[in-house]
Amino acid sequence: MSGPEPTFDEEALEAARKFFARDVRFLMGCVQMEGLPEADLPEVAFAGRSNVGKSSLINAVTGRLHLARASNEPGRTREVNFFLADEQLRLVDLPGYGFAKVSRGAANKFQNLGRNYLRGRPNLKRTYLLIDARHGLKAVDTEALDALDEAAVSYQIVLTKADKIKPAEVEEVTAKTLQQISRRAAAFPRVLATSAAKGAGIPELRAEILSACGL
Repeated sequence: MSGPEPTFDEEALEAARKFFARDVRFLMGCVQMEGLPEADLPEVAFAGRSNVGKSSLINAVTGRLHLARASNEPGRTREVNFFLADEQLRLVDLPGYGFAKVSRGAANKFQNLGRNYLRGRPNLKRTYLLIDARHGLKAVDTEALDALDEAAVSYQIVLTKADKIKPAEVEEVTAKTLQQISRRAAAFPRVLATSAAKGAGIPELRAEILSACGL
């Protein structure tokens, strides 16, 4: 029900685990396009509404507790933050959208920075759009889907906090989400359900990242 099943065998999952067990570090935060690092390494970006769990997911993928700063305060990520993994790829944490406790002008500035990054980054291999499994796609997420389609950026839906609902509900929201994106040309035809707290789906996401980057 979640689209084509991952083709990753145990060897691929273990290779991805070992990759992210190597050096991963915060590289830089940028508040304008001119400050971005050179587009000389493959990148994957994480996007989603405020408080969807982007920082927690990045920490889970990299096996670090405090690499990305998690906060209960929506809208804390107000930069494009870059993390360098094994000197071979960058993970990019984009500003959250919706419910940021800042002025509308400031919120637009952060969100426009994220949009400009998506449109103008030639080495961006895939964007992971994070959706809270308890709520599924909402209207504000549809705007993000439209922006990704317009930018012609390959993106994959990742459901977060899947441990907060029953397995049958995870199956249901996964299938529904896949159906909702089925006609979107830039959407990767597989939805991943994850839990940063419990580790569910994290090995597969790591393998997806390496595959998208050709590593």
